[in-house]
Order: sequence, then structure tokens, then C-alpha cells
Amino acid sequence: MACDYSKLRGKIKEVFGTQDAFAEAIGIGRVSLSQRLTGKLDFTQNEINSACESLGIDKSEIPIYFFMEKV
Repeated sequence: MACDYSKLRGKIKEVFGTQDAFAEAIGIGRVSLSQRLTGKLDFTQNEINSACESLGIDKSEIPIYFFMEKV
């Protein structure tokens, strides 16, 4: 299943301005983040938790940001 990360990308831009700044905030490299956002790698549970804390995403909204199926 391919995930649609467009809502997550928007939130990253809104809060951090750049994906590089966001990647640094959650403790991964910019290439690793890019691989996750393009579906080459999956986000780990720890990365999802860090992302939610950094972006102010409520845990109940995790499916909207991380598991929406690409149509």
C-alpha cells in the first residue's frame, strides 16, 4: 500500500518551513526523510511519535498524516 503524505508535507512546511529542519528536529537525515516521504522506506513507530510531538499532531490524527492510502 502506497501512502499519501501530502498532508504531512503541508504540516512540515507550516511548522518547520523545510524538510531539512524537520528531519533534524526528529533526529533523522534529510535523505532518510525523503525516502520515507516517497514511500521507499516506512516511518518507524519512534519516528512517528517524534514527528507528532514536533508538529503538534494529536495521536488520534496519526492515521490521517501517516496512513492515508494514495489514490
